[in-house]
Amino acid sequence: MNKEQSGVLKAWEATVRKTHAAKKRANSIFGTITMATAAEDDLENNNDKGDNASGEPYLVEKILPNGDYFTGQWFDNFPEGQGKYLWTDGCMYLGEWHKGKTMGKGRFSWPSGATYEGEFKSGYIDGIGIYTGPSGDTYKGQWVMNFKHGNGIRLYPNGDWYDGEWRRGLQEGLGKYQWQNENHYIGEWKNGVICGNGTFVWSNGNKYDGQWEEGLPYGNGTFYWPDGSFYEGNWSKEPGEHNGTYHPAESSQAENIDWDPQSVYAELADCKICPRENVSIMPSQKVLAWYTAKTDDNPRRLSVDGRASISMERPDKMHMWESDDDSNDCPEPRRESDSEISCIQHQHDDTNPKFNPDLPLKVPKIGKRPGESISRGHKNYELMLNLQLGIRHSVGRPAPATSLDLKAAAFDPKEKIWTRFPTEGSKYTPPHQCCEFKWKDYCPVVFRALRKLFKVDPADYMISICGNGALRELSSPGKSGSFFYLTEDDRYMIKTMKKSEVKVFIRMLFAYYNHVRNFENTLVIKYYGLHCVKLTGPIQRKVRFIIMGNLLRSEYTIHRRFDLKGSSLGRITDKSESEIDNTTILKDLDLNFIFKLQKSWFDEFCWQIDRDCEFLEQERTMDYSLLVGIHFKEIAANGEIVPCGSRSSSGNLETEATPPDMEEQNLDPKRSGAIKLGTNMPARVERTIRKPEAVFHLVGEQTGECYEVIIYFGIIDILQDYDITKRLEHAYKSIQYDPTSISAVDPKQYSKRFRDFIFKVVCEDT
Repeated sequence: MNKEQSGVLKAWEATVRKTHAAKKRANSIFGTITMATAAEDDLENNNDKGDNASGEPYLVEKILPNGDYFTGQWFDNFPEGQGKYLWTDGCMYLGEWHKGKTMGKGRFSWPSGATYEGEFKSGYIDGIGIYTGPSGDTYKGQWVMNFKHGNGIRLYPNGDWYDGEWRRGLQEGLGKYQWQNENHYIGEWKNGVICGNGTFVWSNGNKYDGQWEEGLPYGNGTFYWPDGSFYEGNWSKEPGEHNGTYHPAESSQAENIDWDPQSVYAELADCKICPRENVSIMPSQKVLAWYTAKTDDNPRRLSVDGRASISMERPDKMHMWESDDDSNDCPEPRRESDSEISCIQHQHDDTNPKFNPDLPLKVPKIGKRPGESISRGHKNYELMLNLQLGIRHSVGRPAPATSLDLKAAAFDPKEKIWTRFPTEGSKYTPPHQCCEFKWKDYCPVVFRALRKLFKVDPADYMISICGNGALRELSSPGKSGSFFYLTEDDRYMIKTMKKSEVKVFIRMLFAYYNHVRNFENTLVIKYYGLHCVKLTGPIQRKVRFIIMGNLLRSEYTIHRRFDLKGSSLGRITDKSESEIDNTTILKDLDLNFIFKLQKSWFDEFCWQIDRDCEFLEQERTMDYSLLVGIHFKEIAANGEIVPCGSRSSSGNLETEATPPDMEEQNLDPKRSGAIKLGTNMPARVERTIRKPEAVFHLVGEQTGECYEVIIYFGIIDILQDYDITKRLEHAYKSIQYDPTSISAVDPKQYSKRFRDFIFKVVCEDT
């Protein structure tokens, strides 16, 4: 932006802030949105109203305290429908809104001339859309949370283009890149670099087909000439590691050629991949600011995703709830983390029993059984049959008695068994109605020993997974994109895995085996098998599975479920209290309880958490969480949870049968059979309340109101390595948010923060 333009913007901003006459000027500069549903005379009346008796959106026009401008449809103190928002720095959004969030189709433009037109979700670029950069580069395709993610085409300013798969803003998967000189590459990518199997074709007809690493040939590959001659071998940029053989064309009599394979690397040096563009600020990072319709003397700042922000003008956080009478001269607001923003919104909801101490707690509604049964006609029906055939083969095949003292060779990454399953059957496999597939068992001896260690009966294991009942498919509740399958008896969960996760688990398998063997009461998730299905045919894709125990399998109804990490950024559920049922996974900022364990159990819990976190820290993993399930023992007929000491004399309670030996087992944990650390544990929970002055605390204030419960808990998601992706995520988010609030941190720091948080929400019942 040149000096002249900057001066004009500053003058315009000052004028808008200081004079109401800027309202007419803004109308003439930015135009208005035509609304067929609102009459002209309604606009004047509705501008002074905080609510609309008709229950329909109405038109408003607002000059906001910081100089921003909004015009469009408004309902219940938020933009609702079509609207335009202009920031004083020249950014503009024009499109659909829902409850104050940019939601639906819209257009966002930057002062640089860059534009995005397409779908938005909760303030983020999310869906299908077209981004045009200031220099003319264009991306058209799928987006997730401001990142190019999915299939898309990007045209670069220099004439290059890429058409293929993206992940987190970088080329990853299968794709084609063509340079302006007509050279092109078709094949696999990873983190924006050519990596995997692929073919590079030069404009002169030469071609390399083979393996790549970091943008260069590495491994087995073949170089072809147009005359039919070719060179095949093992490729490496280091001449000493390179070897191969030249094969002349049939028409040629030459036995060798004066050609150096290293010249290919020199030619590829000129074929650079265009770098990703730098966007100055994303739409979700823009702050909205306006007067609410009902309380014009008390402005509330909203982030672009519509959630109330605590970034008020006063630097003193303790006074952030007070109004600012001199709002016209306020400095630019600071940006707080999304977690703090979300927390404010929930605290102001006086109808939410989680955060209003005057409302009684009620058990959530009972949701339908999660997942979709995989029956004939389901897209993954054949994959399920492949999995069941493979498990039956792996567990049922004859094997020598398994000793728990395993040799180091059993943990070797190369220790895997491939089995072919032809349709007509073979000597070792039965005939089946699926297409032919291959089945891989990773470290089979180790997992056979683990099943023995965890006292899993092979017959019961096969019946659960391979019996007549179909598996149920659950979409991933997290961000990994993995799918979960649940057995009919809820005993086991099967999760699809990325290759990187498999590598992490194989790397830590030896340490994991020793850990679970040495600590019988470990809270770390139990794994029973690691497998891979390779589908034959034109798409030879591999699907990797890990089989684990279901921590929350219970004879009791699990009323509340929490996934706790000890971080705050984004750690809140985007559901109202009425939308939450007993299957909803709640997060750290949703937590409104402290868990109280008897002294013997609490001492055991603290000791085991320390051992488990030491193990995970040593293995350099992070992003794990404590999954907690709560069953409330005493519930009134109206659904209210009955506090301790408030039992109804009429006995009008809804309780589930308690095992007869519950009290006896509760006296001495060492005698427990059905009860053990993390499973079927009698305990109490104390209700907590998040008050405005404690908004920055992950743990709310204790109320003294306690409830009898049975709890289940364990540590899950332990296979996230602190790799380059997580390091970059940490660096990127640290610029925008408090580094201590984000999930992606160094394993040592993550372990300490996780333990500190867990020991605050779990305490001894005195």
